[in-house]
Amino acid sequence: MTTIALDLSGLKCPLPALKTRKALKPLRAGDRLQVHCTDPLSAIDIPNLVRETGDRVEIVERSETGIVFLIEKMGLPAEPKDPAGDGPL
Repeated sequence: MTTIALDLSGLKCPLPALKTRKALKPLRAGDRLQVHCTDPLSAIDIPNLVRETGDRVEIVERSETGIVFLIEKMGLPAEPKDPAGDGPL
């Protein structure tokens, strides 16, 4: 199990979510990604991304200087959903 730090301080939406998605792809199940963001929209974007990828946000810390997410890579990717909301594709 490995923990990788990703400093996305100073980046604005949508870059934190895009770079987080890219950093999660090569990780193995059980690995963790610690993401540091300063964009307030990351508090919405990163959890939504993690929900889409099927991974799990373990810890979220907020301070005056930013937000820290600890994301655990899960074993299987989330099943894609039909955009119409009718269930899996």
